[in-house]
Amino acid sequence: MAATDHPAQAAGELRHHTVQVPATSANLGAGFDAFGLALDRHLIVRSVPRSAQDERVRALDGTEVPTGDDNLVWRSFVAFCEQHDVAVPDVAVVARTQIPLERGLGSSSAAIVAGMTLAREVTGVRVGDPALVELATDVEGHPDNVAPAVLGGLVACARGDDGKLVIRRTNPTPALVPLLFVPASRQSTEAARTVLPATLSRAEVAEQAARAGHVLAALGGVWPPAPSLAGDRLHEPARAAVMPASAELLATLREAGAHAWLSGAGPSVAAVVDRHRDPADLADLAADRGFALEVSGWDLSGARSCPDGACGLSGLTDCPLCPRHRL
Repeated sequence: MAATDHPAQAAGELRHHTVQVPATSANLGAGFDAFGLALDRHLIVRSVPRSAQDERVRALDGTEVPTGDDNLVWRSFVAFCEQHDVAVPDVAVVARTQIPLERGLGSSSAAIVAGMTLAREVTGVRVGDPALVELATDVEGHPDNVAPAVLGGLVACARGDDGKLVIRRTNPTPALVPLLFVPASRQSTEAARTVLPATLSRAEVAEQAARAGHVLAALGGVWPPAPSLAGDRLHEPARAAVMPASAELLATLREAGAHAWLSGAGPSVAAVVDRHRDPADLADLAADRGFALEVSGWDLSGARSCPDGACGLSGLTDCPLCPRHRL
């Protein structure tokens, strides 16, 4: 056990918790594996007595996910316990999600963060959010989805010269509204990574860095977004060949004045528009290409937990924002 981790409850005093984790959109164009945003769609999980159900994990909404110990939420729960040298509580999990699987909206990262956050609460191990992001990154492979899933808001991540992960978080500007364009088809992140180029030219690297600065500042409200700078040179051109509908929608949205990017590894597309703009014309553009438009919002709180019989936000027993109400 790490020196900073101290169990907060005595053995046998297991208290069940409910955890809510937001969807995320990563890369944000030029911020490949570095930038991410938390969105107002959620995965909610709750621990229950193991005797309450046959499955280790039960999806209450009928989502087709593994129900045994191989479920990603449960594997992440176990990974947290093993990392902190505590016994794995013999509990089961119920879950409900608003995050479509394999669409580039952080469903895997949400599952990892949900499992680890639930384990932190159920075991009583005292560990901060930065350490949780580090452990989740070890499981996920990169931090651009897991960091905003834990912290909420707009996040930039990088490793310093000393190898340590540096995370900076801010609130995205309320002047912009996030839009999600979600297709019916799936695309695994692993498959989408196989098409990425091994190298970029010096000119492409310089352009990528220049665009990244414009994108991050625009989403933070420093200056207005420039749709012509929304794309990148590393992953979107390569993935256009295997996601032609997403590539076509991206180009069309940018021509229509929307600051749009391929969300994560795709195939979903995300965009931001001025909060006063009516996106009805963009919905028609999306529908013509097989995408459903969903007007979303920012999630600023990140992973949130509530113990049975109380509320993690207010301390009350009947908080209207409690994620238990969504299960």
